[in-house]
Amino acid sequence: MNNLLVMKFGGTSVGSADRMRVAAGLAAQQAAQRPLAIVVSAMSKITDLLLDTMRHAEAGDAAGMAANLAALRSRHQQACRELLPPSQHEPVLAEIERLVCDFERICGGMAMLSVRPPRSVDEAVATGERLSALLVAAFLNSQGVPARAMDAVDLIVTDAVFGNASPLMAPTREKARTCLLPLLEQGIMPVITGFNAATADGRPTTLGRGGSDFSASILAAALDASELWIWTDVDGIMSADPRLAPDAVVLDEITYAEAAELAYNGAKVLHARTLAPLTDKGIPVWSKNSFAPEKRGTRIVPSSSASTGARAVTSMAKVALVSLEPASPELSGVHVMGRAMDALARVNVEVLGVSSSGYRGNFCFLVREDELERTEEALEGALALEFAHGYVKPPQVDSKVGLLAVVGEGMQGKHGLAGRVFTAISREQVNIIAIAQGASELTITIVVRRDGLEKAVRAVHRECEMGKAQGTTA
Repeated sequence: MNNLLVMKFGGTSVGSADRMRVAAGLAAQQAAQRPLAIVVSAMSKITDLLLDTMRHAEAGDAAGMAANLAALRSRHQQACRELLPPSQHEPVLAEIERLVCDFERICGGMAMLSVRPPRSVDEAVATGERLSALLVAAFLNSQGVPARAMDAVDLIVTDAVFGNASPLMAPTREKARTCLLPLLEQGIMPVITGFNAATADGRPTTLGRGGSDFSASILAAALDASELWIWTDVDGIMSADPRLAPDAVVLDEITYAEAAELAYNGAKVLHARTLAPLTDKGIPVWSKNSFAPEKRGTRIVPSSSASTGARAVTSMAKVALVSLEPASPELSGVHVMGRAMDALARVNVEVLGVSSSGYRGNFCFLVREDELERTEEALEGALALEFAHGYVKPPQVDSKVGLLAVVGEGMQGKHGLAGRVFTAISREQVNIIAIAQGASELTITIVVRRDGLEKAVRAVHRECEMGKAQGTTA
């Protein structure tokens, strides 16, 4: 299909009846010009509400569960009544009730068993996206724009890693094209749930934190789309968090690799894996603001003509630094590191940076704070014998640190850049605890004390002149 556009609307972009009207208007405008499929997130804060409800269920807290279910029903019923004329309320309200009852049924099972099985969590947590797709599709139809709500469990095929599944592109391409192309050819706009999918044998899965972006890119690749537009509540991808660096600017254009590194290291505009399915086809992506659609946004492309060097700085406060050290030089530090990294990979812990040094082979690595417990359990399981006999010292954990990442294509080619970055940070009396830079030249990862993180971000942004006009970045 020629000139197909895929749009994805984030949680704030469909966070209320008013925002759904705006999103539908943006979609209708493009649908009048070319084929269009849209992917929607849950309404803002709904996924958190669903997860909290499941925690209440696991704990046997019937009152907490009931209160959350009432809030879930009320918010979507209200949106329905605000979006649609009264004559169209009944069937949509009935479908809202069916979806909420399905969620309640799963939570009831968790309450009975006092456990939240990952497979059941994945089935239940996508309720928010199903409700959003229902409402947006209903509103489009009420405005004379043919649309149909579609559940991504029928479109995207993944492996069975519940909570953080990866797509299987060949069967996904077959299913997505079979289900969606006939609708598009008839002029019907598919309104697809983000975040969720299913295994080849039909078991529901989800694509990890921020997975609606990932869903949209998977479908754009499967359908050979000409473009993917991701609508959020910011003007595009910025050179820094403007709350930390007031002179931050919107980047006109960045590469896939730069965008992925920024997302992985804390920038919240994209899911870190969003761009992977698009690489082979070179499909361009736009990051745009649904609250200010007249603004250009950021274009994300396979390669860019913009000057190389430090393009942006991002940060992450809720992280922990874990250090391991063999007690004897006779035990290979590389061997310990390999086993530790394998253990973390098996429990889906994302390692944000690794640094090693010293004769004894000591090393440290950075993980998200909410993954620290899993990290410690994985290390204990993998290195239990070494810990018990004192061959490896007990892990040292520092939770009072922050991550700062400087991102840009070809930074190694900029002589003195790393020294300028480190000097700028030290000038602010902020101590650098660990440093990592891969051979890709894309990212310098720096660990500092958490109470100095904001000062470090501002210092690096200023030193590298990231607030200047595009094309003149240091």
